[in-house]
Amino acid sequence: MGLFDFTEKKQASNGSVKVSFETAPATLDELKALPQAQMKTPFDTAALTVLALSVYPKDKDAALAMLDYLRGPRPLSVFEKQFIRDRFMDYDYVPRSYFDGATPANDYEPAVPLTVTVSENPYSYKEENFATLYISSGGADSPRSVQLRLAKDGKWYLWEQFLLSGIREPESKNPWA
Repeated sequence: MGLFDFTEKKQASNGSVKVSFETAPATLDELKALPQAQMKTPFDTAALTVLALSVYPKDKDAALAMLDYLRGPRPLSVFEKQFIRDRFMDYDYVPRSYFDGATPANDYEPAVPLTVTVSENPYSYKEENFATLYISSGGADSPRSVQLRLAKDGKWYLWEQFLLSGIREPESKNPWA
């Protein structure tokens, strides 16, 4: 069957995995030094995606390098880079909203350690060597998906992410809050 035993995974509990980081990395080398950067599970790669996106407001080049690393042999296209840039023009808080404890009430300031809760469901492993996992935002009503792909090297790479959609504004920006 492929590199991943889908029968075993489908029988596993459909639950969540909490992935924690002491701080956000500032460089690609710092990201690579994290134990999760071995990308042995799709949960680790999904959480690293949130971490990389959260770096973008401070250092877009470092964040894009991190995302390229997470994508492995399939780097970001010019269109994807433009899309990410456009999403950050007005809403730099969206990626922080995926860390546990980050809500509109606290202007999406996450608790430390930075923790991302990544969930699976019965349909997460429909396609061989792909996983679709879900991450909840403190500012959205439903979780957002991240699709990962298992490569020949045994690593789970970022295939596609849907994490940059709009969410509720932080209370500091909401004149009605």
